[in-house]
Amino acid sequence: MLTNSLPASRLSICRRSTRLLLAGIALLTLAGCATQAPVDDGGRQAGQWERQQADVEAFDTWTLVGKAGLRTPQENTSANLDWNQHPHYFRMLISGPFGGGRSVLEGREGRFSLTTSDGRFEAETPEALMEEQLGWSLPVRAMPNWVRGLPGEHASYQLESDELGFPNHLQQDGWEIDYRDWEQVEGMWLPRRLVMNYGDLRITLVVNQWQSTNSDS
Repeated sequence: MLTNSLPASRLSICRRSTRLLLAGIALLTLAGCATQAPVDDGGRQAGQWERQQADVEAFDTWTLVGKAGLRTPQENTSANLDWNQHPHYFRMLISGPFGGGRSVLEGREGRFSLTTSDGRFEAETPEALMEEQLGWSLPVRAMPNWVRGLPGEHASYQLESDELGFPNHLQQDGWEIDYRDWEQVEGMWLPRRLVMNYGDLRITLVVNQWQSTNSDS
């Protein structure tokens, strides 16, 4: 009598091989999932900020073109911002309503000046200069770090990260900074939109363009 049944020993080997094959497929599937880092709608991936942080810190000579919105209990206005930053020099061109038409704030080696339609003025700090002449001020000395997603070096801070490890909320010097959007610039992710709050003052900065510049000033 003929039979199609396999010997018990061969059947056992086949079953064992099948189990091993299925287990191998499962492990490969899990490994493939593990290597796919979480990605947001804009293309940022988990771990990118940690890998690029040293590059962001070294990115200290740049031009930022954007728009800043200012909101206080008394007013709600905005202005265009053209900001040129070097390690030992900065120049901010503020044009529009809260810039008083056109204002140029400059700083070099501890000397700060503000030029408006009323003349040229100087003070010991850029914050005091803006407060005296414009009635409000930006945290100028800390902002070169804040706009890159970094805490200032001069004071303690608290920093929260999002699910991808990027800065999400920063507290320093009484200011609270929320990072709302990011863009990729020269291989780095930099903030595109951030909101800064200090008491009743709220400043929203939208960056239209980041550009590296030569450090020759």
